[in-house]
Amino acid sequence: MRGRAVSASRAVIPVACGVLLNSGGEVLVAQRPPGKIAAGKWEFPGGKIEPGESPLQALMRELHEELGVEVQAARRLIRFRHDYTDRIVILDTWLVRQFEGAPHSREGQQLDWVHPESLSRLDTLPTVPPIAMALRLPEHYVFTPPNAGEASILAGLSALPEGSLLRLRIAALDDQAYADLARRLLQPAAERGIGLMLDRHPRLAAEIGAAGWHANQRALRHYRIRPIAKSLLLGVSVHDSEDFQAARRLGAEFTVLGPALPTATHPEAQGLGWERWEELRGDSPQPVYAIGGVGPLQLQQAQAHGAHGVAGISAYWGG
Repeated sequence: MRGRAVSASRAVIPVACGVLLNSGGEVLVAQRPPGKIAAGKWEFPGGKIEPGESPLQALMRELHEELGVEVQAARRLIRFRHDYTDRIVILDTWLVRQFEGAPHSREGQQLDWVHPESLSRLDTLPTVPPIAMALRLPEHYVFTPPNAGEASILAGLSALPEGSLLRLRIAALDDQAYADLARRLLQPAAERGIGLMLDRHPRLAAEIGAAGWHANQRALRHYRIRPIAKSLLLGVSVHDSEDFQAARRLGAEFTVLGPALPTATHPEAQGLGWERWEELRGDSPQPVYAIGGVGPLQLQQAQAHGAHGVAGISAYWGG
């Protein structure tokens, strides 16, 4: 197993759980019944992956046993590791948009449909917040072309996936020009449901009301404590296990790992390949975007290898 060393005294338990999503955008949560460990805590339904089962097979079995539903379509949302004092759980979480049957309690647990943004108000297991963040984040993280002008960015906004994140990454601008451009782009982006991510001084994101701030590797290793408020998104570019550890220390909401594949903009940089990309991604509790040679057409492939979504430039701007 990848990641930190495993204590011989703690069992490693693979678990599959499902996030059922209804037509109103609500997710189903279950309250652990009396007599179970952590009774009263809320969680997503699921259970242990038995020997010989794939995570998806375990998910389908568990949701049928617990809720009486049949999974028709699901995709992996996030896979991560959580260390308890007495055990280690590897949680394989799936987003279930299509299922047959009305979920009902078959094991004495209380069920409730809640909006994802309301999960933080519940008394949940510690494995719920990473899943809630994965639900909050879009599948697409778009970077502006390095020399893009304001007019071309505004013209291209309508072609970007609605609800995506947009990193304003224009190194040629001085700090004042960058800040002025960010202010002018904020409203047009918001009208498309697009969150603007900045990468200059962290305080600028709060000053103008941006969605968050993106740290490159140099900035990631410079800051010892989180440089922005928890109300903003903190995204970081990572390249190795040391970067992932730094991202967790800062409380980053997500990371960007690459290059996954060879790119036209950096032909000299050999892509990691999906096997190595997945190995580096490991069991991080932060959602990870794949970048480098990917775009919307590679979204499903990236997610099959553990990516939350894809990040890119030319694939989104027609280059």
